[in-house]
Amino acid sequence: MEQINNNVPSQSEIKETLIERHTKEVQQRLSNGKVVIAGLGGLGSNIAVSLTRIGVGKLLLIDFDVVDLSNINRQNYYIQHLGLPKTEALKRQLTQINPYIQIETKNIRIDEGNVVEVFQEYEIVCEAFDNPKSKAMLVNTVLEKLPNSKIVSGSGMAGYESSNEIKTHRTMKNFYLCGDLENGVEAGFCLMAPRVQICAGHQANMITRLLLGIEEE
Repeated sequence: MEQINNNVPSQSEIKETLIERHTKEVQQRLSNGKVVIAGLGGLGSNIAVSLTRIGVGKLLLIDFDVVDLSNINRQNYYIQHLGLPKTEALKRQLTQINPYIQIETKNIRIDEGNVVEVFQEYEIVCEAFDNPKSKAMLVNTVLEKLPNSKIVSGSGMAGYESSNEIKTHRTMKNFYLCGDLENGVEAGFCLMAPRVQICAGHQANMITRLLLGIEEE
């Protein structure tokens, strides 16, 4: 956590401001919320920022990669973060938004063998991997082995097609899928900040709704 300077508001000031904006009941639910974000690229980094801004109480950030120049076009990192582990770079940014948020980080690669151990404490899992096989593995394992957890995933946000094609779908009781479900990465049709952030916004908003007890997409 970066050192807090004298200009940083107190924890109570931040809390009261959030309550003023969101109402006491809503903020209490958000402040009690715990979310794990698996993958801190274009989706995960932007989702984490949104959840921090609304005062979600605890985040677990998971990624094994470092920030490189190819990430800057859509991920929530800056030139100063190049070469840093994504977990560390993102934690630095989030503590600049709210220095009192609880943030745990894990620099690990998630596989079927460690999902239960890593994720079992969290009722809301945010899947934000780039790799389709990793996406499918995490979704399937959570649904099979963590029946009390809800998972919010992303699929289809590449390119510059219409924003209106990106939607939130409740495909199963505990599984929510955000995106246009079609547009993947192809030559000349890459991931770009606007659509990636729209999809990240869908995921962050669905997570917010779940934290508030709203299960409809």
